[in-house]
Amino acid sequence: DLPRPLTPEDLEALESRMREIVAGKHPFDRKVVTADEARQMFADQPYKLDLIEGLEAGGFDEYGEPIKEKPEISVYKQDTFTDLCRGPHVPNTEALNPEGIKLLHVAGAYWRGDEKQPMLQRIYGTAWSTADELEQYLWKLEEAQKRDHRRLGKELDLFTTSEEVGPGLILWSPKGGMVRKIAEDYCRAEHEKGGYEFVYSPHIGKANLWETSGHLDWYKDGMYAPLDIEGQQYYLKPMNCPFHVQIYKSRTRSYRDLPIRYAEWGTVYRFERSGVLHGLLRVRGFTQDDAHLFCRPDQMPQEIDRVLGFSLHILRAFGFSDFQAYLSTRNPEKAAGDPEAWEAPTEALREALVRAEIPYEIDEGEATFYGPKIDLKLRDALGREWQLSTIQFDFNLPERFDLAYVGEDGQEHRPYMIHRALLGSMERFMGVLIEHYAGAFPVWLAPVQAVLIPIADRHMAYADQVAAQLKAVGIRVEVNTRSDRMNAKIRDAQLQKIPYMLVIGDREIEAGQLAVRLRAGDDLGAISVESFIERVEAEIRGHE
Repeated sequence: DLPRPLTPEDLEALESRMREIVAGKHPFDRKVVTADEARQMFADQPYKLDLIEGLEAGGFDEYGEPIKEKPEISVYKQDTFTDLCRGPHVPNTEALNPEGIKLLHVAGAYWRGDEKQPMLQRIYGTAWSTADELEQYLWKLEEAQKRDHRRLGKELDLFTTSEEVGPGLILWSPKGGMVRKIAEDYCRAEHEKGGYEFVYSPHIGKANLWETSGHLDWYKDGMYAPLDIEGQQYYLKPMNCPFHVQIYKSRTRSYRDLPIRYAEWGTVYRFERSGVLHGLLRVRGFTQDDAHLFCRPDQMPQEIDRVLGFSLHILRAFGFSDFQAYLSTRNPEKAAGDPEAWEAPTEALREALVRAEIPYEIDEGEATFYGPKIDLKLRDALGREWQLSTIQFDFNLPERFDLAYVGEDGQEHRPYMIHRALLGSMERFMGVLIEHYAGAFPVWLAPVQAVLIPIADRHMAYADQVAAQLKAVGIRVEVNTRSDRMNAKIRDAQLQKIPYMLVIGDREIEAGQLAVRLRAGDDLGAISVESFIERVEAEIRGHE
């Protein structure tokens, strides 16, 4: 909260001063204080007073994130400077390397991420043990900026947002829509092969549905205000599960019917503050590749195996191969169901990870109250970890909605229920895909697989003829009809990250061929139209 914006020159001056302080070998002294003591120390700092009030009330940390226990209030002192901070700090500045420090940039940030609060200036910085580690990090940072899906989304005309529509609500352009459609079509076909049945559900549901499911008790802050329709309250759905439960309940189920696997590309709406929205990665409306499985207890281990294997199969098809899993186990203080009932599904999840040979860590006590789960994270081309797939066991909804199936003994029994989303949401997954490939999608996913580049107007008719031939076999192709020079057209295709550039001139027309170039710059020379079709089809088959 400064009287003027900070400049790059300011950062240089601050960084220089930081190096001086680090070289001075100054100790950091930590002290735990009461809220009243803290208020006296920071009486002239309104933002720190706001933090102190929140810490004293408990339930939230200094970042506004919910926490289980009331935190202690601590301050750190270095020479004459005292700061309110949770820490931990290094004991002494001599533990830091002055050559491993870098201030990166300044950005505006609403206080506590709330757009109704004042806009502050946030300085981003980093510190590493060695100058080499810092250099490697800065390279990754620069590469990540080049791959930023928000920038590429605009440059490649994949998606947009509009203030008139509202923040966090994505509008897909034709090219982005094509990539999304290809991904969805592939996943849908694989789901059908895997024994899933597709269902559809509405975007709103009556309040009593969300009361029964428990969402109004434990998720109301993430839901939008109710709609009043003929005196009844309806809510935009934050999740698809209660609707799938109602489909299951719509008729009597026999043990012979199970397992039942419902899948839906269901659009849900969850409230996020404007300050935390981020491109495709953090939005307010998104489409989940959602599925809910209902099975008998004896079928549960096999179903979990199938779901995990299917998740890995789908993610590998999109070019990911480096995975890390996290198994969240029961928290005795908040868990639903009998402790013994948790043992079998928890062990089934763990054994599935072992059989799949996926490295995993156990997050003790981090499961939601209604069951254990696996979170599957992947690493992209830069080694960054992304949370996408979730496999969640649920003790809660079958009880709340009194789900049953008729067993072999003629009696009613409670089915097991498994939630799963493989890609997480299409929006988030598309953001990860764009950054993983830096917008240069593999041929099977590329919205435009080839562009025809006629050198002169007299070559246009042949270009149109070839385009029709390629479209007839399903190749996504465009003709560059602009009057630019050939090199400018090639450069434009490279910037658009189109896999193939097909140049047509007098020689190509005479020989009935195409001069083929790759977006990376390789020149494949002249080949026949038929040979080009075979090449593209072979690449697509390679994915399948």
